[in-house]
Amino acid sequence: MALALVESMDSMNPPNQNPFLGENYELTLKQSIKNVLAEIREGNLGFCHFTEDFYKLMQARVDPPMESIWFYSALMFRSHSSAKGDFLDRLAAMKVLFQLVCSCSAPCGSSKTVASLAPVVFEVYKLIADMLGKDLASKREKKAMREVKALVEAILGFINLSSCKVSDQNVEQLDFNLITPFMDLISIWTHPNEGLDQFLPLVSSEVRGGFCSGVCDVRHLAGVVIAEAFLMKLCLDFHSGRSRQELEKDLRLWAVGSITGIRNCYLFETLIRFLLGVTLPVMSLLSTEDELLLRKVLYDALILVDYSFLNPVKAIDLHAEHVAFLAVKRLILTHDAIEFFREHGDQSRAISYLNAFSSSPVPSQMIRWVRSQIPSNENVNRPNGSSPKILLEWLFKAEDQGVRVFDNTISDHRAKLVLDISKSDSRHPKLEGNKVDDGLLFYVDKQGEKENESEEDKAMDESVNAALVTVARTMSMAENGSGKKKRQRKSERKNKIKFVKYDLFPNPDAAQLRSAVDNNDPNSEGEVHNPHKDEDSDMEE
Repeated sequence: MALALVESMDSMNPPNQNPFLGENYELTLKQSIKNVLAEIREGNLGFCHFTEDFYKLMQARVDPPMESIWFYSALMFRSHSSAKGDFLDRLAAMKVLFQLVCSCSAPCGSSKTVASLAPVVFEVYKLIADMLGKDLASKREKKAMREVKALVEAILGFINLSSCKVSDQNVEQLDFNLITPFMDLISIWTHPNEGLDQFLPLVSSEVRGGFCSGVCDVRHLAGVVIAEAFLMKLCLDFHSGRSRQELEKDLRLWAVGSITGIRNCYLFETLIRFLLGVTLPVMSLLSTEDELLLRKVLYDALILVDYSFLNPVKAIDLHAEHVAFLAVKRLILTHDAIEFFREHGDQSRAISYLNAFSSSPVPSQMIRWVRSQIPSNENVNRPNGSSPKILLEWLFKAEDQGVRVFDNTISDHRAKLVLDISKSDSRHPKLEGNKVDDGLLFYVDKQGEKENESEEDKAMDESVNAALVTVARTMSMAENGSGKKKRQRKSERKNKIKFVKYDLFPNPDAAQLRSAVDNNDPNSEGEVHNPHKDEDSDMEE
């Protein structure tokens, strides 16, 4: 069977033509993949003799297709690993796979390099799920848990370094689509009874469904891979034995720092789509209580921090329409988060999200985009405010005028939004609150320099910083109690808010970013020293 398939491939490429040049290359790659898939469907596992073919296909291109990397890596992994070993043996095989994929994808651009790690994340997840299902009493098992945590951190470190590549910047000249249907591509890694649910285990069904359409954008896949590794790290931290309060603080710090360092819009968008689901796709690794805490941490990380890489001026790898749709998703996320915490009785956190969003550049960004889509002869009034509810109502009206507000990934959420908005006023009282308490570490991503900053930019930055002080104070209200005991604690300590710049690639010459507010007056202005202001104001109209 295998010999006949090889001969059929040879017949497509006459002896006088090089099968690895020009149009012949893609034909050869497709036929090689077809041959392996045919062997899999026949139930034959002895197809490692195709390894050399994929090695040649991979070496024939400076920037090899991801298909060649995956099939070569899979064939090598299958021939040298066994699922019958203990945890440490399986972990050793995964380390080899990780190193192999890293070396094979080294010449590729950032997105392809990261997307190529999907099988590694898949294999590591299976090991983690098996380990968390046991007591891990022996020293060897405990060592395996320590090493798998280190491997996840190594994967994230590699992703961080890969994100620094600049080869994805000429977006218009690059083709980010795979030449092979994604469902065919993953079959080299999965067993006959497994599918997309198993290959992308830490992904919501809504996001996973986008890969079933046939066309796969490598940038989108890269964002999903980062999100999976991101969630694996956070889930493993729940098993560290730390107190809930310390754990929440550490998770928030790490999440914000990682998002800031990786600076990937597709990761940010994927995390938003996860949070818009009923539950996060981590229930196989966490309890319901832990999932709620993780949701709280991710809400904080995505809503309360103004990431400079999301600025439309800096998001050069996204089309303008994609940037606008991402802003709409941020709006919907904030609305959902506010409603979530109102329903759970955490009014202070709901207020903090409302304040953070209203002070962010997202409202003005969406208003500019919507008005640019409406014909000039039609009069469009600005919304009477910048709260998520007001903006959503305004967007629904813009839809009636022909503006496409929701993309395909979020359109199903529209009906729920209309219902939520119609009921929100009757279900919950109006959000109010001035009395706040200090004590929460708050993280701000304001990278860049301020050489070209205008006076208007500076004024807006000061406004944002002042708003963040209010947000940080408000968020800690629920955690610090209420009534007489609360007033006693406030009189016993000197409250401070620290603003810390978390940089995965710290500048040794940079001064520590810090600000403290020494009084409890909610109307006082916190002065924030920030030596790393963005050159483009995030609030520029």
